[in-house]
Amino acid sequence: MNLLEKEELIKVKAEELESASAEEVIAWAVEAFPHLTFACSFGAEDVVLVDMLQQISPTSDIFYLDTDYHFKETYETRDAMAARYDLEFVRVSPKLTPEEQSLQHGEELWTTDANACCGIRKVEPLTRILSQYDAWITGIRRDQAPTRANAKKVEYDSKFGLVKFNPLASWSTDDVWNYIRKNDIIYNPLHDQNFPSIGCQQCTRQVMPGEDPRAGRWAGSEKTECGLHK
Repeated sequence: MNLLEKEELIKVKAEELESASAEEVIAWAVEAFPHLTFACSFGAEDVVLVDMLQQISPTSDIFYLDTDYHFKETYETRDAMAARYDLEFVRVSPKLTPEEQSLQHGEELWTTDANACCGIRKVEPLTRILSQYDAWITGIRRDQAPTRANAKKVEYDSKFGLVKFNPLASWSTDDVWNYIRKNDIIYNPLHDQNFPSIGCQQCTRQVMPGEDPRAGRWAGSEKTECGLHK
């Protein structure tokens, strides 16, 4: 299938799948693009998708970007999920260790140039791993942020050059947590401590009542995205 054929197929399927369930989107994704992967951050949306994917296509690859700066609770969630589902998450690491990054770019790069830090520890590793696949699945939802409001359930990701599936695009926060509770899904305990959105430890803080759910990410700066999504 060439690029033009893919783009035409994606336009048609985006309309068809808009009213489809998350499970139906995933089922079509793995059928149409057997060589696909799921990017898991172990947040609430992503643990839902792990559970769905294990029921629909348990052999599909699931990777995570190990920035070396995750909360210990995030790693513990990873390990608990790996044990429950008897799966191995593919670990994708930056080319630079934290020590090498400090030597080349200075201590605590995230405080002086957060975009550069995300570029080294997230965007470059993601670009590298996605180059091996035809499509990827993400947990983004439209109501998470204005930058995600127009996300479709299936779209062409021009940034990384492959098809992108967002099965939970139309879900609300309540939808996510209803699924987690109904199905007794393992989730990051930081969600119970006012961390609705969880990234690297250095760039994530608790969100106070009345604040935007993503206010805890890169607080005090204009940065709202790490660069993984347009």
